[in-house]
This record gives sequence, C-alpha cells and structure tokens, in this order.
Amino acid sequence: SRMFDWLVAKVNEAITPPQNFQGVLIGVLDIYGFEIFQYNSFEQLCINFVNERLQQIFIELTLKAEQEEYRREGIPWTDVKYNDNKPTCDLIENKPGLLSICDDCCATNKSDQMFVQDLSN
Repeated sequence: SRMFDWLVAKVNEAITPPQNFQGVLIGVLDIYGFEIFQYNSFEQLCINFVNERLQQIFIELTLKAEQEEYRREGIPWTDVKYNDNKPTCDLIENKPGLLSICDDCCATNKSDQMFVQDLSN
C-alpha cells in the first residue's frame, strides 16, 4: 500500500504543471484490459473489474452510440472495430456470477474448495 501511494505521489508530482503555467492540459485515462500478474489478489480482480465496466460504458456511450447515430443519419463513416467486453463483465457481475457466488460463500461460511465447486457448477 505504501509503495502504491508513493508511486501515485511521484506520478502526480511528475505531471503537475509549474505554478506559473498558462496553457491547456489534456488528461488521458487508459482503462482497458485486465492486468496480468503472477499472482492476482481479490483486490486486483475488483480493480480490473471496475476498469472493465468503465471501458464498457465508454464503448457504449462513444463508439457504439456514435457509430449507430452516424449510420442512422447517413453520414459516411468507417466503422471503428472494438472488442465488446460485456460478456466478461456479465460473467463477473450477473447472478449467478463470480461476485454473487463469492458473496454467497462468504455469507454461508463455505470453504475455498466449496467456492471453487460452486464456480464450476
């Protein structure tokens, strides 16, 4: 946790403009994709899931909606190909899904083995 806090502070320090800065800033947020680690904790799963949901919202509000509007209005357009991550989000958040099964196992004091068994059912 302290390492992450330190890293965030360093990044913020590096991208903070000088006090006398008089210009325009552009912020970019890259939210797509699950990160691959040798070991993924539940916390990392939650972080990755939120990133996937944000990406899904972005896709629906910008790419998908805009392309559909362009088609309806007959505006010449070359479709932007995108990977729809809705099935991944559904697998995690729908009922039964990974989070609801985990919640049930925690509420009923099931073991890790029982959790894995519930996932495979």
